[in-house]
Amino acid sequence: QAQLVESGGGLVQAGGSLRLSCTASVRTYDLYVMGWFRQAPGKERGFVAAINWSGRSTWYADSVNGRFTISRDNAKNTMYLQMNNLEPEEKAVYYCAAATAIRTTFIKASAYDNWGQGTQVTVST
Repeated sequence: QAQLVESGGGLVQAGGSLRLSCTASVRTYDLYVMGWFRQAPGKERGFVAAINWSGRSTWYADSVNGRFTISRDNAKNTMYLQMNNLEPEEKAVYYCAAATAIRTTFIKASAYDNWGQGTQVTVST
């Protein structure tokens, strides 16, 4: 079981940028896919982005495509999410997740078997 710890959340103005990090207690090389999800108050946890073990394959939610960039550094056991041009409605708790097995899809939370505690992102107007 991998422990995942997110960092980098905070308060930013609309249009601003933040970079989230997720550090794993195991070699991220062994985590088949890592992803980011977010959950706003009163809403379900939703997919943001995911990246495979090599970093060669990435997936994005339509709403963030072109503004967010997911990456990973297996030498540091860390995954990142660069978020640019943030919008107020993107205020949420952002969660890091890892899947240790091949799934048919990685845009559903059920595909992941390891989760971090989350980091708050607040976007002010």
